[in-house]
Amino acid sequence: TTFFSPKTHGFVRVAAATPITHVGDPRANAEEHVALIRQAADQGVDLMVFPELSLSAYAIDDLHMQAALLDEVERQIAVIAQATGEHDLVAVVGAPIRNGDALYNCAVVMGAGEVLGVVPKTYLPNYREYYEKRWFAPATARAEDVIRLNGETVDFAPGLVFEAVNRPGFVFAVEICEDDWAPLPPSTRAALAGARILLNLSASNIVIGKADERAMLSASHSARTLSAYVFTASGWGESTTDLAWDGQATIHELGSKLAEGERFALENHLTLADVDVDRIGLDRLRNGTFAECARNEGEPATVVPFVAREDNEASELIRPLDRFPFVPDDAARLDRD
Repeated sequence: TTFFSPKTHGFVRVAAATPITHVGDPRANAEEHVALIRQAADQGVDLMVFPELSLSAYAIDDLHMQAALLDEVERQIAVIAQATGEHDLVAVVGAPIRNGDALYNCAVVMGAGEVLGVVPKTYLPNYREYYEKRWFAPATARAEDVIRLNGETVDFAPGLVFEAVNRPGFVFAVEICEDDWAPLPPSTRAALAGARILLNLSASNIVIGKADERAMLSASHSARTLSAYVFTASGWGESTTDLAWDGQATIHELGSKLAEGERFALENHLTLADVDVDRIGLDRLRNGTFAECARNEGEPATVVPFVAREDNEASELIRPLDRFPFVPDDAARLDRD
């Protein structure tokens, strides 16, 4: 069955997770996370990403500063980390994390039952409906590149590159919401440093037209960085304020959409796709501009090794396949071309 496994041929199964949010209740949120981790494992997922601040909820305002909440967040990180070991996948969750006398909006990367690394948000929006600088410090404010979490010391920096030692090409990096709206997203340098899958944990409330803009950003960013881009935003339950949340989830590869989730769903769900990391690597190999840009603009990145799942079970490929890949299926597009 090894030959008929997508993993044998350079595919990585990714999932954008959209959990029901329990405002200010890390324990209840962790239960939703673990349920989705179990569901993802049953579907052969290698790597999954949750929304921004998914363990605490995003729109809790000054509750971000409450010690009881932050203590419980750290306890539940340990619970979710254990679940990744039991179900043999990598999960990236959003959480407010203290370091010294500052609080950071973070992505916590977990696998094999432990925390692999913590990525703090680089760009904090503080305009229109956003007030993140009231609660959080930017990544540049940290004093060191390690953090102690639940008794363990792990890497703590933007642009960390996580690389599977047993699956060539399974290399990913993480950024958080506003980071992708910056002129130079942190994930751009991570891609130049070798990351082939870029993850975005987002809260990103919904207004008219914003879903199209987010999808456009994800598509264009995956095209420009020759990568896959997995985006997931907060959904149902996030807030009782006057903001709305649609739970948008998309997966793009080299500019093309592989999958999108149901918006405004009232239940937990996953958006799945098999990302072709071998194809991404070959495109970069052929594209001299990418390599030259990496030499000119790239910076050394901290690489965090991990061991990916190797079940190698035969399964159907989860991605769109065009019978005639060079001829558009859509009649209007075919006519226009």
